[in-house]
Amino acid sequence: MSDPIPLNAAPDELERRLERLPGIDRVRAAAAGEDVFLVGGAVRDLLLGRERADLDLVVEGDVRSLAAALGDNVRGHARFGTATIRVGDLTVDVASARAESYPTPGALPEVRPATIAEDLGRRDFTINAMALPLHAEPRLLDPHAGLGDLGERLLRILHPGSFSDDPTRALRAARYAARMSLRLEPATAEALAAADLGTVSADRVTAELRRIASEEDPARALALGREWGLIEIADERLCLVDDVRKLLERPEWAMVAERTDAVLAAATGDLSSARSLTARSSPEPSRAVEAAHGHAGTDLALARAMGAEWLDPYVAEWRGIRLEIGGSDLLEAGVSEGPQIGRGLRAALRAKLDGELPGGRDAELRAALEAARES
Repeated sequence: MSDPIPLNAAPDELERRLERLPGIDRVRAAAAGEDVFLVGGAVRDLLLGRERADLDLVVEGDVRSLAAALGDNVRGHARFGTATIRVGDLTVDVASARAESYPTPGALPEVRPATIAEDLGRRDFTINAMALPLHAEPRLLDPHAGLGDLGERLLRILHPGSFSDDPTRALRAARYAARMSLRLEPATAEALAAADLGTVSADRVTAELRRIASEEDPARALALGREWGLIEIADERLCLVDDVRKLLERPEWAMVAERTDAVLAAATGDLSSARSLTARSSPEPSRAVEAAHGHAGTDLALARAMGAEWLDPYVAEWRGIRLEIGGSDLLEAGVSEGPQIGRGLRAALRAKLDGELPGGRDAELRAALEAARES
């Protein structure tokens, strides 16, 4: 069991930490005259001393005036009274304080305007049900004892029907538990055991799995999801998730595939294309380039994680090799337009990749012309 987390929620300490948040001065200036609160995960991470790339705000009232004061790059979601604003490199999510009701298990919520206290009461876990006023002294609003649960590394729902209202919260629980080494509070564990992801759309489940895939240690969260009976995932897939994560930390692979996409594919995707690449063993450079051509970066990353070591030199070197000549050079040399142009260029590139040319434009042109003129 992990040790408790020492936390300091004294107003002066909270103020010091607030001042270090990127963009907070601009947010406070825009919030003048409004009852605006930093909420949820932003407060949790502030208490933990963790950096964030975004801010979550709640306004007791209409979000439009605050959104307009913060910037022009605003994307609104009228049904839920929310807006997402880009302020330089900072993302600010703003919502009107609201209460929610769920017409049926797993349905999207129906919302109505509410107070900050009611807004905190609709949230998923106590550790995310805290707020800090930005329009007044930053005294922690913690009506559900989230600070104590955070310190004791406990994950606790706010009411017994939480997972029935939104079963994707169960996957969220796995994500938080893995990230912060939390354990389920007993009543929460009992309620989670009855969570039914079948009552929500596949798109919503996939969205939550994408969030897990973006975590620093996604395999740990997925393993918890399996342990809790939420998902089915084989040991081989968990190992592949971890291998892909480690692979994409290597500089030469970091730009080959988008990390979240590759990790999610390792966990739940079709591996047939990647397996077709692993069937090849150390092909010569030209054949490697031909074999990899047309495959998405995700498939390349999966294949390498599954053992296709020949993809290392392909990624580091071979895929970047280009001819110094082009089709216009062959046309100027008297080759007619048509498939022979492509045939000649492909032959020259194969020869260059396999080290069969002495180098330079002249050698490339000779090889290309010879192949182009073959009947």
